[in-house]
Amino acid sequence: MSTKPHLKINLYALTWRLPIIIWQFVFFVGPVLFMVAMSFFLVKNYRMTEAFEFVNWSKMLSRGYFWDSYWYTVFIAAVATICAMTIAFPAAYALAFRASEATRRWAIFLLIIPFFTSYLVRTFSWFVILSENGVVNGILGSIGLGPYTMLNTNFGTLVGYMTLTLPLVVILQTVTMANIDKNLIEAARNLGCSALRTIWQVIIPLSKTGLIIAAIFCFILSFGDFVAPFYLGGSQETTLPILILDTTKSGQQWPRAAVVAIMMMGTLFAIAFTGIALAYRKRKGQK
Repeated sequence: MSTKPHLKINLYALTWRLPIIIWQFVFFVGPVLFMVAMSFFLVKNYRMTEAFEFVNWSKMLSRGYFWDSYWYTVFIAAVATICAMTIAFPAAYALAFRASEATRRWAIFLLIIPFFTSYLVRTFSWFVILSENGVVNGILGSIGLGPYTMLNTNFGTLVGYMTLTLPLVVILQTVTMANIDKNLIEAARNLGCSALRTIWQVIIPLSKTGLIIAAIFCFILSFGDFVAPFYLGGSQETTLPILILDTTKSGQQWPRAAVVAIMMMGTLFAIAFTGIALAYRKRKGQK
């Protein structure tokens, strides 16, 4: 009697998955493979020629300005993630445990509304608020402070990142904490845990997966954003998306820009997979 496993293909499941697989290959895998191939091309007389040379990689990875941009982008995206997670947590906690079901639904709906408008439009609206003659400096001036320069600074870049990511982070944190069994929180309080200890030892561990996923989304969106550092940050510090733009303008160096893009994708894949592994890692002794 044969003991070899039989490979069974579920045609019904494959039929439904096939459009997604085709979409991924056409619009993700295909362009990524082309970008990788393009990073080995050469530019001669402002035209790309097919080749397999490591010139673009050696030139970009040996340049100090590339690594300055790389580490600055990682740093500013990490700071934006920490700020967004910190600001969003109290709001999400209040919506999850202090607000009624109807209030929570309306709050989530209102948090979704900003995504109805263009992110570029929302970013430009901050010019009116953060300029030296804007709303914030006007309020500060009424109490004898300012004016302060907030545009074309790292602060302006962070404000843009918050505009992009904060509503999404609040939504993800709220949905995660709202699904926590309230009996566990009541049990912790009955055992004498303070509010802060309950948050630290009960709520955060139980919502670990959602919190890490929210942080991953925030970092990815901030890391790859071009609008905020360019318009609100004034390109005072070059991020990798801005470096890609500058590289393509410099002699049509699309292959070198592809190197930067591949380094960005590699970094994001590493962070995403690490974060997901931490999010779904079980504690010792937990099955």
